[in-house]
Amino acid sequence: MKIVAVTSCPTGIAHTYMAAEALEQAGKDAGHDIQVETQGSAGSDPLAPEVIAAADAVIFGADVEVRDRHRFDGKPLVEVPVKKAISDAPGLIAQAVELARTAPAPGPAPALASKVTTDASHATRVRQWLMTGVSYMIPFVAAGGILIALSFMIAQLAAGKQGAILVTQIPLTEVTQNFDVTSGMHWAALLFQIGGASFAFLVPALSGFIAFAIADRPGIVPGFVGGSLAVAVGAGFLGGIASGFIGGFVALWLARRKVPKAVRSVMPVVVIPLVATFVTGLIMLIVLGRPLKWVSDSLTDGLNGMSGANLIVLGIVLGLMMAFDMGGPVNKVAYTFATTGLAAVGNSTDATQLKIMAAVMAAGMVPPLGMALATRLRPALFSEPERENGNAAWLLGASFITEGAIPFAAGDPLRVIPSLMLGSAVTGGMVMGFGSTLRAPHGGLWVTPLIGGVLPYLIALVVGTVITAFAVVALKGLRTRAAVADPALVDA
Repeated sequence: MKIVAVTSCPTGIAHTYMAAEALEQAGKDAGHDIQVETQGSAGSDPLAPEVIAAADAVIFGADVEVRDRHRFDGKPLVEVPVKKAISDAPGLIAQAVELARTAPAPGPAPALASKVTTDASHATRVRQWLMTGVSYMIPFVAAGGILIALSFMIAQLAAGKQGAILVTQIPLTEVTQNFDVTSGMHWAALLFQIGGASFAFLVPALSGFIAFAIADRPGIVPGFVGGSLAVAVGAGFLGGIASGFIGGFVALWLARRKVPKAVRSVMPVVVIPLVATFVTGLIMLIVLGRPLKWVSDSLTDGLNGMSGANLIVLGIVLGLMMAFDMGGPVNKVAYTFATTGLAAVGNSTDATQLKIMAAVMAAGMVPPLGMALATRLRPALFSEPERENGNAAWLLGASFITEGAIPFAAGDPLRVIPSLMLGSAVTGGMVMGFGSTLRAPHGGLWVTPLIGGVLPYLIALVVGTVITAFAVVALKGLRTRAAVADPALVDA
């Protein structure tokens, strides 16, 4: 059989490539010819049209929309979340082969349709639409957050503790008209202005690409305009999510209308953007703006009002979520909560949202680091492939790629996952208790200079890593001792 596949995850960093590798290996082991297109954060190298044309079946392992999916129309299709492609690649290969042999080829898809398959459940489609918006938003968060954090760092070096406040008061005209290359504060102000401009696109990008996932290109204009209006009325990222869905569904409804042939050519460039944008703007400004602003303000006030034990409990919960499925839906909920919260921070250097981001990143680093340490502490408890994965997990953990722990959890979930959750929960609670802050949404140890309260942050990370490693070693050691006492328990 000739099989083609596409893998894609919300962040486009780890799951995308791990799924591709798993599918390629499973296809090779089963004796099939498989080629995989990875649609990651660095873009993609599309499969050649002749390769797609010759394929007997298609596999989509994706949590976001597959770009240009119309290329695969008419081919038997297996579509699953990206994590399924990692954990059960042989099963997907077998399913694709069986489908190619028995199922009739589907007819061509409509010219304008949702970017998510219509046979998926409603919950799956909503999650994919939302994750598409988040995946396109994250680069804006990363660029803006890191630039602003660097600006504060340079300002503090140039003007002391008050530098972070002073840099926010330097007007744009001062940077553009009187820039002094020898002034540290001017460099800090330059970085701050560029980072602020990147941050200004957070909500519009979230909204625009949710609408894009729903309606394809006709959804981009109403989505972006709706997101901008959500910012203007103070509805924040909640307003961006709402406007994305409104703009997407209005555009999709219009795109599916049967219109006279004379009007058809101007529908995508005039009628759809005009009507969809007007309807989206009307709903956002007149109907949803005030209620969503109240909800957004209440959420922000509630987070900023949290202190002491409440913050620690929140950190523990976020840590549990980050480790539970290591990059899966629960992990992504916690990560999205942290990154979207950065949009509401503004110029603050001590907002609760910055503490949440620090806790989430530290907790997400613990699982691979803990497993890497465990393979060093008791290598005899792990297979040779697991020990090799342990060597790679050091770098993956240091880079905040939680998925580095997946190979260990897949082989022994009942012992590994609770250990990971324990260590991450402790780290998340400690980071929140220490009050460490972080504006960068990704980077792991490579963005350590941007962490506020870096020493306690690193202490929390080390403590969680050690706890995870010792818990894994202890639980695996119990299994080994039980197996020695009774060989029938070796597979328990």
